[in-house]
Amino acid sequence: MTMQSRSFLWALALLSLGACAPTGQTGGVPLAEVARPEVSIAASALRDDQAQIAALTDAILAMGPGVDPEESARAARVTYVSVAELRAAYQITDGPMIHNMKVNSGIKPRGLCWHWALDLEARLQAEGFRTLDLHQAIANYNNLRLEHSTAIVSAKGASMYDGIVLDPWRDGGVLTWKAVRADTRYNWTPRAEVFDWKRARGLLKTRYVELAEGR
Repeated sequence: MTMQSRSFLWALALLSLGACAPTGQTGGVPLAEVARPEVSIAASALRDDQAQIAALTDAILAMGPGVDPEESARAARVTYVSVAELRAAYQITDGPMIHNMKVNSGIKPRGLCWHWALDLEARLQAEGFRTLDLHQAIANYNNLRLEHSTAIVSAKGASMYDGIVLDPWRDGGVLTWKAVRADTRYNWTPRAEVFDWKRARGLLKTRYVELAEGR
């Protein structure tokens, strides 16, 4: 085998380990089995992320006249606190691709993009918002190595495309949020549509569906 061939195979192996989508590896452990971080993390997030929480509150409130101001503030606050707590629970110490490799290798417990999306959405869903909806979306679903998942918040009854992306994965545990239509880095598709596309081709991982549906 030539040096070029070996380099190519090594690159493929790294891509597989760094994949964000379910790939057949363990893909991390259930969140319930990951130690919950200290309460002080929430206090630190509320202190250190005050400006970002205020900005996200304003952006959520601006999504429509029916959005309740208290709910927009609570959604922003819960999002930043949850990201801080999940960052600690996932043991994030590296950039996203390196962390993916560690999760897929069994070194770190959790922290693939779909872990972030599912766990963050679950915490927000637990708030029982009346004027907000939560969505799951997937980008690059026809390329397993580049597939990426995110949670999205929108006004009640609004399209996912009129919502705000809540993505802590892309910057290694630091929340990136922006309007879906302004997120030109990714072409987001509703998760249900992606599941239908994959199901028709026999590509849908059963375990992923169970986790996504809370089973």
